[in-house]
Amino acid sequence: MQKRCEWATTDPLYIDYHDKEWGTPEHDDRKLFEFLILEGVQAGLSWLTILRKRDNYRKAFDEFDIRRIAEYDERKVEELLSNKGIIRNRLKITATIQNAKAVFAIQKEFGSFDAYIWQFVGGKPKRNAWKALKEVPSKTLESDTMSKDLIKKGLKFVGSTICYAFMQATGMVNDHTVDCFRHNEVQIPA
Repeated sequence: MQKRCEWATTDPLYIDYHDKEWGTPEHDDRKLFEFLILEGVQAGLSWLTILRKRDNYRKAFDEFDIRRIAEYDERKVEELLSNKGIIRNRLKITATIQNAKAVFAIQKEFGSFDAYIWQFVGGKPKRNAWKALKEVPSKTLESDTMSKDLIKKGLKFVGSTICYAFMQATGMVNDHTVDCFRHNEVQIPA
């Protein structure tokens, strides 16, 4: 039996997410945007709740097409508020639209969201060597810096803890514990 990070042993959805996605370096703008939004939506909820609703989010938010979401109007907000497949929180829905507008501006300025967001770790994953889940921080200097800059650029629901969870999910940091089989797998250059 393969050894996994402690958090990824309780639910088949968590196990699949851990084994195939979490911590894998991601450079696709749409996927990076999706993770940033879902990490923000997760605030106050469990990640498992979000994973269970992820397909609904993809359908509701046009597969996280940044340009399309940036053009959503009040009618679309009302439609989303009536969608039982997502978290129906007006602040989080309107923040998603605001964030799409801000990320679209970042893409224009930097050429891609990927080029912008990966600068916070010097363009390559930071490899950690945690022995236990309790050692893993909830935020770092890099996530503090990312959060401040994203807020300055107009994004919402991007506090330092959310940014660090985003960094973990997208492989900007490798926080698989050293005894986890994925710790070495995600080190393969993207």
